[in-house]
Amino acid sequence: MTEPECMPVHEALAALDETSRGAPLLALGQTVFWDEPMKAGLALQLRRSGSDRKFVAGVHDTDYFAKLSGGQRQRGEYRAVPHNDGSTRGLWSAAAEFSALFGSETVPTRETLVRYGVRLDRLEKDRPGYLEEATEAWGWRGIVSLDDAPPITAETPLKRLFPVLHDTLEWAMGRTVDAIEGRAKEDARQAANRLCEILCETDSETLGDLYRRILPDVYAFVAGRPVDLEAATTSELLRFNTETCLQPRFDLFNLFVAESSRATAKKAYDEAIVTGSGQYELSRFGTGAIPFDLVVPGHGRGTIRVGNRAIVINTPKPLFISLRKPLSGVAELAELIERRFGKDVVVVGKAVSLLGMLAREFVFVFHDGASGYSSVSATFHRKLAEAGYPLDLNPILRVRYSPWDALSVACTWLRLPEPMRRAFGADEICAPSFATRWKDVAAQQTALLAELRRLRRPVELIDFLDDRLGGSWRRQKDEYAKLHESLDHLQSQLSVLTKRRKSLYGEAAELKVARREAERASGEHWRSELFEKEPMPEATGKRAELQDAVARIVEAQARVRYDRRSLARERRALVESEPVLRVHERRRTIELEAELMRARLVREAIMVSQGLPKSAHRPSAWWFPLVSPDGLWFRETVETAEAWLEPLS
Repeated sequence: MTEPECMPVHEALAALDETSRGAPLLALGQTVFWDEPMKAGLALQLRRSGSDRKFVAGVHDTDYFAKLSGGQRQRGEYRAVPHNDGSTRGLWSAAAEFSALFGSETVPTRETLVRYGVRLDRLEKDRPGYLEEATEAWGWRGIVSLDDAPPITAETPLKRLFPVLHDTLEWAMGRTVDAIEGRAKEDARQAANRLCEILCETDSETLGDLYRRILPDVYAFVAGRPVDLEAATTSELLRFNTETCLQPRFDLFNLFVAESSRATAKKAYDEAIVTGSGQYELSRFGTGAIPFDLVVPGHGRGTIRVGNRAIVINTPKPLFISLRKPLSGVAELAELIERRFGKDVVVVGKAVSLLGMLAREFVFVFHDGASGYSSVSATFHRKLAEAGYPLDLNPILRVRYSPWDALSVACTWLRLPEPMRRAFGADEICAPSFATRWKDVAAQQTALLAELRRLRRPVELIDFLDDRLGGSWRRQKDEYAKLHESLDHLQSQLSVLTKRRKSLYGEAAELKVARREAERASGEHWRSELFEKEPMPEATGKRAELQDAVARIVEAQARVRYDRRSLARERRALVESEPVLRVHERRRTIELEAELMRARLVREAIMVSQGLPKSAHRPSAWWFPLVSPDGLWFRETVETAEAWLEPLS
């Protein structure tokens, strides 16, 4: 992926005046407790520049609340869970996720641990449940519904959710306050209390309404001053009825509704999503499906399926609208929907098509790394244009922060989380030192991962741990070497027994051949000299000699079998002797300790080399007033931000 042409934020805003004059900026997020309120800095810059462009802070309240796959169902109940590669593998929790300072949803997956040499199968055998511990994202929690079919955020009742929401925010803020040392800790605690008050002062009944109501206060809390913004929700922005249906935001929807353009639009969509977006082709949603859902109050959200004689809405209990003739466009559809369900129905595009709806009227503001579907959406609209249906879309305004670098202005001492202390070589560090060191430390941890990946044999790993960590690993290394020496002596004894064993097997094979030959000679002599004949003394004597030869071979075979059994007992006694078993057990214990340390080093390296950059791209905005109540950290982060315009059409 090519690096975008970054510029200072004020230059990007000036460039927008050339391409999208008057289009409001839209900061759309599913929660107010993650990175969205960082965009308060952008709203402040707008006003400082003298721009009258509107800034809309929106809550995406028409998406589903997270659901935990598997486990016992409890209707109306919620739980805060960590994200790991075990019981919560594949977890997606966007409407209520929280991360403590330095934390992020960085999961060291099973595949990643194995890639860097961790013998996870062995560790799991010795430590049942170890996968959960080793792969858990540090400093992150997400709230999930225990319902079979969770509602959308706009319809998620707060009564039972609020205690979990409050406690999880308290957990994240508590960890953050614990990470701040010295006199600043009390200031951080007071700031955390103010944020808690903002959360608790609302009398909202649903999560969507709560977020919308507190959004201006959270923006002001982060920025340290009131922010000129307009709060909104997707259930308001995308309300679909006879009064709103002709707004430009429904132009894309119209292409899928109108019979004249529907097939072409669906073809462009399906061709775009096969580029690896992870989205399903429309046929997977049923006959006639289009990439839009209808949210019907009291009925839920479901995919819209359009036919010539009827419309089907795949809500939990499907809804139907009969058609007298094929639809000509959204105006006709709005009349039918309003007549059947009222004026408060919402049309929301699926991931790829939602951008194309709102980008007709707004400039999306995304942080670096947000909305992974934007490139697929751009491909989709390019294919629509090639098919004769171009839509004029505003570009995305991308913003990239460097919050860890910006800590250089903060006068705060920080207690590093346990997974980062070894990498930084310190438990506590002042903010400016962290700012100057974190990139170098992250690069060192990336190099460490490459080294760990090359260590295949236990002895190589133990030597590495002694060289890198020292301390008790020197004694472990020496003991492991002595254990190998004692096993080398055992191996020499076993080699002698192995040679004897091979010799006996060779002798047994020779005796088998000799017995076959002796029995054949005895049989031929009997048939030629004795069978149905008067035996001569010479013939009788010869037969006795031949049978004696067979008997001697049989006796030798019995001796060989006895010797082999004796040898097996001797070998078993040697390898199963108490001293030898103790050596093997001790060796396995040291190897297990080394593997546990490798897993810990890999986990720590991932948290530093991948987790810190990830949290830098999308930091939890409320960290800033806790760590730097004077606002210096937030101001420096905003002023040093880079931005670029990402075209959608």
